[in-house]
Amino acid sequence: MNVEEIRVYCIAKPDVEEGFPFGPETLVFKANGKIFLLMSLDEAPLQFNVKCNPERAVELREQHSCILPGYHMNKQHWNTVIIDNSLTRKQLQELIDHSYELVYKHKNKKS
Repeated sequence: MNVEEIRVYCIAKPDVEEGFPFGPETLVFKANGKIFLLMSLDEAPLQFNVKCNPERAVELREQHSCILPGYHMNKQHWNTVIIDNSLTRKQLQELIDHSYELVYKHKNKKS
């Protein structure tokens, strides 16, 4: 996936907004006001940060060398995913979906 494909995938989800709150090089996606994906636009290869269940985060890092503890994030709850073509489109979408669901579900529980 490239930047535009990730962008289109994220904004197609309910209640998602995009913006650049940390400057022009970091595209941020929020669901109900909570961040679920940050993507660096000046990194090569492309990479993004997503939220993750802590146990699953460790498991994913052990299984995939392109998944690292979240750069500049709480490393227990965030992963950095480097797009080096070792993960399929479906796997990348599942990581994005999981992050979105954690944020969206959390918000809806409070309502």
